[in-house]
Amino acid sequence: MYLFLRNFNTPALQLSCRLVSNYVSRMRHLFDLKEDDEACRKALSSGAFLLFHDLSPLLQRTENKYTVPFVTASELNGILQKLDQKEEYVEESVLIGCTESHVPQFALDLGRTEKARAESLLKGTFVDLRKAFFLLNGKDAPLLSQAQGLLRWHSIHLYCSRTGQLTHKNMSGSKRVCSTDEIIYYPQMSPVIITLVSDGTQCLLARQEAFPPGMYSALAGFCDIGETVEDSVHREVAEEVGLDVSSLEYSASQYWPFPSSSLMIACHAMVQPGQNKIDLNHSELEDARWFDAEELAEALKRKRMPTKKEMGEIPFWIPPPWAIAHQLIKEWTQRQRQS
Repeated sequence: MYLFLRNFNTPALQLSCRLVSNYVSRMRHLFDLKEDDEACRKALSSGAFLLFHDLSPLLQRTENKYTVPFVTASELNGILQKLDQKEEYVEESVLIGCTESHVPQFALDLGRTEKARAESLLKGTFVDLRKAFFLLNGKDAPLLSQAQGLLRWHSIHLYCSRTGQLTHKNMSGSKRVCSTDEIIYYPQMSPVIITLVSDGTQCLLARQEAFPPGMYSALAGFCDIGETVEDSVHREVAEEVGLDVSSLEYSASQYWPFPSSSLMIACHAMVQPGQNKIDLNHSELEDARWFDAEELAEALKRKRMPTKKEMGEIPFWIPPPWAIAHQLIKEWTQRQRQS
């Protein structure tokens, strides 16, 4: 017991406890804002806001770099006045987080307003989220994904599926309520497995017709009702490339806003020994190929979406570093080069 207490008081562990305590404090603060409409309404006057227009986030460009700006509550009120919107418009915001100093963070869609006028006032551009992901660095992507996903959910769940009556969001946007029967709806995500298949010396990447030219990624598909993650991996690999999975390993998960709020469950999978002949399902995929570690090591060096000219000069490219498919590819490549 003495040794435990002495070790607990080392500087590293004290720092760890402070970080954990700060995290707990922020989560409790967010919980209170989600559940207490009046507290959340009050927080709107001191919060910071991410802005969207028809679900496209506002980006600003400085020195060949794109950033996602937050605006303060007072700045937002001034902008709304210039856009001829009532001050109450801010209450359509959704709560997405808070800083370590407990400044609440919200997202608001300005889709009611004229886009060009809003961009001029804000000195930025509203960019489709898929394109924005290739322009930003990784630190902005998760919060932007969360914000857009929550705004989209509210925009398409205006009516109660049981009564047909209008629903209304609570102040934080953590739920919608049908006032007729007090039915409560919460935002939902669809589970999607994303799998990097290997035969031991190569891994398989594929592309859909909707992908940007030259981009290859791991296999992915929605989990069916009644399936486990293991079932989904086996089925998707069999359906899309005609291969039989012999074993799989969970890697990580990631929220992904496409096509409509998905929880990406990432796995590595091995096929049966000696089985690597691809039988492509052309209704699902445009192409699928085996790649070795050296090819992927070169692809991992490219940290951004290639230009149109570059696309014609490189054999293929992979999703950006903050996409979980990129992480699967990086993990596999590092293992191969270390073995």
